[in-house]
Amino acid sequence: MIRVLIVDDEALVRSGLRMILEATGEMAIVGEACDGDAAVAAVARLKPQVVLMDVRMPGTDGLTAAARILAAPGAPKLIMLTTFDLDEYVHEALRLGAVGFLLKDTPPRDLAAAVRTVAAGQAMLSPAIIKRLIGSFVDKAPSRAESARKRLAALTAREEDVIRAVACGLSNAEIGRELRLTEATVKAHVSRVLTKLGLANRVQAAILVHDADLG
Repeated sequence: MIRVLIVDDEALVRSGLRMILEATGEMAIVGEACDGDAAVAAVARLKPQVVLMDVRMPGTDGLTAAARILAAPGAPKLIMLTTFDLDEYVHEALRLGAVGFLLKDTPPRDLAAAVRTVAAGQAMLSPAIIKRLIGSFVDKAPSRAESARKRLAALTAREEDVIRAVACGLSNAEIGRELRLTEATVKAHVSRVLTKLGLANRVQAAILVHDADLG
């Protein structure tokens, strides 16, 4: 069973998310929290594998709570809940190490699939949504772009091909087909790239590519 914590200031939203996830038979909702402070305390107490957390809440907001949760040892996988008018906050959460986000009107099947994906250790990179957000809200200031390009200069040509494909939201299997590599080879390249660049996950790799204006 995947242990999930739900964080949202609206009781109706929490109840709906609980019903959707528990209906899969694969997920146990270990707790709920209504603000960021309660979320931090609940994570420490309940040890969830995945946290679904709203961005905007009264008191301590989701972004502040995300920074505290992700800075702790053994942090859970964190998915932010948002609407399009809060995209810039989600972008910052991805920089902190969140593995993705969901819109609050995400279909139930996609919600459950997203939780399974992050619980399995994979970041959520939807070509249709996440790339759009990253591309829209990345600060394209010359200094940031130049810094990103310098970091990417450490990669080999093949590693750069792989990270560009990651930034497009492709899975390892899809990257393998595009670059004519085995899935195991792609996985090794991705792992090496993340280590070289000091990145926590594929989402942060995608952000770096977009920072460099190469995506």
